[in-house]
This record gives sequence, C-alpha cells and structure tokens, in this order.
Amino acid sequence: MADDQEHEGASVKEQLIEACRRNNVDLLQEIISNCKDDDEISDLLNNTTTVMGNHLYHEAALQGNYEVIDTLLDQPNFECDPLSRAEGDTPLHSAVRWINSEPPAQRDFGNALVAMMLEAGSGTRVRNKARLTPYQLVDPANAALRDLILKHEYAELNAGDFVDQGEKKPAPAAAGTFAGIPQDNGGGGDDDDDDAEFSGSDEEERAEWERRRRNKGR
Repeated sequence: MADDQEHEGASVKEQLIEACRRNNVDLLQEIISNCKDDDEISDLLNNTTTVMGNHLYHEAALQGNYEVIDTLLDQPNFECDPLSRAEGDTPLHSAVRWINSEPPAQRDFGNALVAMMLEAGSGTRVRNKARLTPYQLVDPANAALRDLILKHEYAELNAGDFVDQGEKKPAPAAAGTFAGIPQDNGGGGDDDDDDAEFSGSDEEERAEWERRRRNKGR
C-alpha cells in the first residue's frame, strides 16, 4: 500500500489518524487488511504521526478509545512506548491525561484501559520532557489508578526473583551473620563460651570462628 494512496479524498495516514481519534475500528481494520504483509502493517502503524508529532497510539489514548487501542495492540511488532514530539509523552502518559480530564464516573473504565495497556507492555518508568512518569501524572484523588500502576511496576521489578525449579538461589545473609557464616551472639548453644563476643576487626572474627570450628571437630 502506498503511503500517499487516497480513499475518498484522504490519504491512508490521514484515515488512520481519524480512525484512532474517533474509535473507528472498522476503518482501522480495513486499512490493515489492505497491507501486503506484517512489515508494512508495523511500519504504517508505528511511523504514522500527526503534524504535532503524536503517534496513532497517542491519538487513541488521548481520547480513551479502548476498542481502537485493543486493535492496535493486536498488530505485529506494535510499539508500546513511542514518544510524542511536544511533551515526550508515551501513550500511557496520554491515557492518564485523558482520565484526569474525565469525571470520576469514568475512572473504572479508564483504569481498565490502563490495565490493558500495561499488560500489553507499556512502560511505567519512562519520564517525559517534564521528568514525570505516568504515575506522577495521575490525579491523587484517583487512588485506584495509582495503586494499579504501582502494583504493575512492583511486579515488573520483582520478575527476576523467580527461579527455575532446580536452580538454587543463594539466600541473603541473615542478621547476626558474617558473610553468610553464623555468628554466636552469646545467646547459648554448643559454641557458647567466655569468648562468645568479639570487638575486633572482621579478620579477627573470622580467625576466631575458624578456631572454634577446629576445636569442635576434635
């Protein structure tokens, strides 16, 4: 499909922008179906911008257009975090701005939209030109949305904490240990003696622990 191909007086890119602004899923799907392959779809959807420098995803998010966004996110290699030229916003920033402008009755719908965007891969820690993340743009009165974004960010940050079965993850050193070696704090046990407490350097503590281990093994 040529970029300048026209239909009823409007170019394909103009039609795409209009479809995303007006939540016109039928027009969006018609344009997509006319692309020859996935690469053309990706190029068209990821690189079409308005004269103000917004991407299609921004335009849909600024209107809270759930159905069009759902369709965009289903497309191959769709970019989840393009930046707008004016403010450096991601579409997630744009969605938050839209929710902030709506009455409280719209918050549940808006939060569902954000949840879908997060699930699809929108980043929570991207800062715009004002150095603000999407979370920092949220109206403080919208506690549910703030909680939703925080929970998703927490889950992302902790994703690396899961290990495959059979893989042993080293346990963190507990209180009262030295480099993972249990230390006697004078509270009793087999190694309890008059020298249970140390006041020297780490090297002296390790030497004392080694002395105790050798004596215990005799």
